[in-house]
Amino acid sequence: MAGYLDRGEWRSGWGHASRQGRFDRAAAQRRNWITADGSPGPSGRGGFRAEPGRYFLYVARACPWAHRTVIFRRLKGLEGMVGLAVTHWLMADQGWTFEAAPGVIPDPEGARAVHEIYTRDDPGYSGTATVPVLWDRAQRCIVSNESSEIIRMFNSAFDGVGATPGDYYPEALRPRIDALNARIYDTVNNGVYKAGFATSQEAYAEALHPLFASLDWLEDMLSRQRFLCGEVLTEADWRLFTTLLRFDAVYVGHFKCNLRRLVDYPALWSYTRELYQMPGIRETTDFDHIKRHYYMSHDRINPTGIVPEGPLLDFEALPSRGFPPA
Repeated sequence: MAGYLDRGEWRSGWGHASRQGRFDRAAAQRRNWITADGSPGPSGRGGFRAEPGRYFLYVARACPWAHRTVIFRRLKGLEGMVGLAVTHWLMADQGWTFEAAPGVIPDPEGARAVHEIYTRDDPGYSGTATVPVLWDRAQRCIVSNESSEIIRMFNSAFDGVGATPGDYYPEALRPRIDALNARIYDTVNNGVYKAGFATSQEAYAEALHPLFASLDWLEDMLSRQRFLCGEVLTEADWRLFTTLLRFDAVYVGHFKCNLRRLVDYPALWSYTRELYQMPGIRETTDFDHIKRHYYMSHDRINPTGIVPEGPLLDFEALPSRGFPPA
């Protein structure tokens, strides 16, 4: 179950598929940027200066898009600068909520559901109430709900106020990163959803085959080089990682992405383990939230709500591609 806001009123129900049975992902509606000096970013308005303690991040541990932002918060050492709230794993008739459960971190202002964050920003808001949400405590508004842009803010905006050094979107590699992101987003990150939420055989096949063509392409690439941009770890790797991490646990069975498993791709499987084992990354991952969310929230796909116990996956096994430890 999910829902949407209609002029500030919450409506329950799914709305992912078009008449042709194809999955339609709603575009993010809040696209402002935190910048070092508060000047406007590539989209939206200015006024969002990087300041420790000013911003708050709302996420779901289950969500791969939100997971990106949690990873960058960790990589850049922003845990003490950007607050964090974590939703319950079940997306039911109120969407993402803060119902008490292991792993949930409630909203400090007492919101019961993420859709209340959206109406706190705009009482007449219409649209979906997705995560992640980056909130400005000073202006009491949403900065952004676009994960790809939030990770770029975290990558550089706080560098002047104590963030951990590291640039995952280096200028010299941006054309390559952007090209990788475009294909991986369309066919892999969003591709698993297009396959999983398809309501026609044609739409399912249209998503499935490009997905595995891209996985084959990535397998070949990563059998010859360490990361997507050679020896340099970039945002493209982390954007891919959050989908690969969930692939065998969820997408193979629940979303019917079952031509091959991740473990059937030696290079991709080793690459995923290498990223998972990097300092701080395993702590951003909650497989219990991931599996319970998908198998119990999507009642149209899995009406029984039964969560499979498998597969047994050893993310702690040493990477096997022959590259020296990072």
